[in-house]
Amino acid sequence: MQKVFLILGELSDDDVDWIIQTSKWQEITANTTLIEEGKPVDAIYILLEGTLTVSISALGGKEIATLTSGEVVGEMSFIDYRPPSATVTSSEKSLVLSIPRRELAAKLQFDISFASRFYRALAILLSLRMRGLVSQLGYGKAQAEEVELEQLHPHLLENITLARARFDWIIRRLRTNQFKPIIPQNND
Repeated sequence: MQKVFLILGELSDDDVDWIIQTSKWQEITANTTLIEEGKPVDAIYILLEGTLTVSISALGGKEIATLTSGEVVGEMSFIDYRPPSATVTSSEKSLVLSIPRRELAAKLQFDISFASRFYRALAILLSLRMRGLVSQLGYGKAQAEEVELEQLHPHLLENITLARARFDWIIRRLRTNQFKPIIPQNND
């Protein structure tokens, strides 16, 4: 399941519109480092198209995850202000939506309703990740790493259809150039 659905399903249409207006899209080439372990992150990223890999230096830079369209990265560092614990690199030409940290922090500070919905969405996302990790480590009953739709609470399921439509809307707006592009980066 695309993790962005969990976020878009909790937000209102106005919230999503604010994200679209505030965000920038970024085309990145293969082997571009989007997030570097130990270095501050200035945005939360939503992977719109392409593939990203996650690696950590403690394992000699070994890849620990592959991320596809709809994944969200940078949110943990946004929440706890700590540098990222992993490096995220594009494995192919990819397209990401970059939500600038400064603008998001200001919006969260001054729009309490948005903040409530946004932080709830991140809490759900991180909770599901933690459950998957605990399951992988052998605690509790064995499950697949990926959360399946039928495992979600009915309240969350109600929002998934709306979230899919919102994600498609974001992609359509991108394709019609209604986003502000930023210069592609290449950190080879």
